[in-house]
Amino acid sequence: MSSENLDLGSADHRRTLWLVLLLNVFLAAAFLGTGLAADSSALIANGLDNSSDAVVYVISLVALSRPPSWKRTAARVSGILLLLFAAGVLYDVWRRFQEGTEPLGGTMLIMAVVAALVNYICLRLLQRLKAPDVNLRAARTFSANDFIANAGILVAGALVLWTGKAWPDLVVGLAVATIAAWGGIDILRDAQTDNDVARLPQEEK
Repeated sequence: MSSENLDLGSADHRRTLWLVLLLNVFLAAAFLGTGLAADSSALIANGLDNSSDAVVYVISLVALSRPPSWKRTAARVSGILLLLFAAGVLYDVWRRFQEGTEPLGGTMLIMAVVAALVNYICLRLLQRLKAPDVNLRAARTFSANDFIANAGILVAGALVLWTGKAWPDLVVGLAVATIAAWGGIDILRDAQTDNDVARLPQEEK
């Protein structure tokens, strides 16, 4: 591949990451605002998730023009942030279970639909990038996790409206934490595999 093509690819990656970053900042603010207003663990969990996503996309942008070792480090940071986020959500679910909560199912449904649309756009933007490195693959994992979590919020919102109980909201908050933890582990494994491949002699690659 020529240096000109590499430059064009890098510019496309950068534009995509900036766009996905801005969309995640919007979602983080929307989730946190509606989550606090609706007293919803699932919405707040997703708000924190999108906040951590935004931080990771900033790291990804910094690492984009750096050597492969930087990209692997950025991916590892992304994985660790996901694991920390998962721990924070688990704590919030436990706290709400102990203290009690009254989530608003209607607000959850509306926010889930909006977020699903935005996250689908993010996922499609990232999927169209050619020859993604370990850092960009981590970004894809984040968006895929978000899209799955939105489906959970949609189901939880419907169940909260139907049953009048808070447990569906807490279950989805727990599920979001589980998905985030699994995504973090997957990113760390991918970074380690990429590092192992980079260490192989040229003839073994």
